[in-house]
Amino acid sequence: MKTLIKNANIVNEGKIFKSDLVICDDIIEEISEDINPNNFEHVIDVSGCFLIPGLIDDQVHFREPGLTHKGTIYSESKAAVAGGVTSYFEMPNTIPQTTTIKELNNKFDIASKNSFSNYSFMFGGTNKNLEEIKKLDFSEIPAIKLFLGSSTGNMLVDDYDVIEEIFKYAKVPVVVHSEDEEIIQNNLKEYKKRYGDDIPFEYHSKIRSEESCLKSTKRIIDLAKKTNSRLHVFHLSTKVESELFQNDQPLDKKNITSEVCIHHLSFDESDYQMKKGFIKWNPSVKTKMDKNGLWKSLNDDRIDVIATDHAPHTFDEKNNNYIKCPSGGPMVQHSLNAMFEHYLSNRISLEKVVQKMCHNPAKLFNVKNRGFIRKNYCADLVVLDPNQNYTVDKNNILYKCGWSPFEGTTFNSVITHTFVNGNLVYHNGKIDESARGVKIVFNK
Repeated sequence: MKTLIKNANIVNEGKIFKSDLVICDDIIEEISEDINPNNFEHVIDVSGCFLIPGLIDDQVHFREPGLTHKGTIYSESKAAVAGGVTSYFEMPNTIPQTTTIKELNNKFDIASKNSFSNYSFMFGGTNKNLEEIKKLDFSEIPAIKLFLGSSTGNMLVDDYDVIEEIFKYAKVPVVVHSEDEEIIQNNLKEYKKRYGDDIPFEYHSKIRSEESCLKSTKRIIDLAKKTNSRLHVFHLSTKVESELFQNDQPLDKKNITSEVCIHHLSFDESDYQMKKGFIKWNPSVKTKMDKNGLWKSLNDDRIDVIATDHAPHTFDEKNNNYIKCPSGGPMVQHSLNAMFEHYLSNRISLEKVVQKMCHNPAKLFNVKNRGFIRKNYCADLVVLDPNQNYTVDKNNILYKCGWSPFEGTTFNSVITHTFVNGNLVYHNGKIDESARGVKIVFNK
């Protein structure tokens, strides 16, 4: 089947240009001006709208298996396609953890039946599963994930001899959550002495401090340099950390890369008073100076990727006191709208948004034929209408947890169409329940 998209403002590879585009089955067949619509049964006129590649979110927690009261692959991938996320990499800290090949294959099986987006899963490293890592088929996964701080279960990796061995055997990037656990626990002990369990949320950034992030990130960068290994640091939250990364060479020449998340670009310490635990993330949302520093490093290409760290918890869980409130929040449905607001505020160009949310994740993780609008690439496409707006409320939130840190926010754009492998999976608020994504293929 062929579909013609007419009059699109295509945002791709550093340019915005008006063109038509033909989808044939699951691929992009043609990109050119003034294609005759009479030759097509299916024509979609998107005049005045932007057409961008489907977003590739390299860091999500969809909570399945084991934590399905918070979210499932079905529910969160539905929210993802509504937000223009056509591919995702899901994290290993589920129950059971994705630290064995058996559990990795179980997740692939669940996603093949239930995921609306294209999918892959990161494999978790621990202090004790090096032999399992050696058995991996590295063509199946984007990366090895290490929790250097803020782990669940036994996933804290604090044996640097083991980390060095993981670097040696990994044939994919090693990605890290980078915080120093000892500093965090010492800070937490001091604040518990002062406040008990009811620590004011504004101290979260002092407990999960700049010092804890900087110490950990410096150490892991030094190890990656020592071993000449491929390292990607997730969710930077401080200005000083972002300045550790380089922008003096193209992305495909970098061994050490980094990422920033929507919440660290959108919130700062002043928001804790109103939003409390609903903006409690690890690493923490920090100062306005940190937020501005992250923006600078994002725009000058020290930071390579924008992601969500989508991590739903129930409203009741997040509405607890500080100690009982889990860290994380839902984001995939609203990440593109949020970044479009930052574009409207002149913080970033639209071309740069597409670079950091579509092109660069595909490049960094060697995703085959996705992340760009190119002939013969997979037809993962998103139509964004800048002439409409909507306000986030419980009636239009698709996350299983039913809340968003952006509730009450009016976004000055609407995602009208999301194509996954040429299928119109999302259209004006409606999901094609018959559609499913596919397992992502990597160029290795």
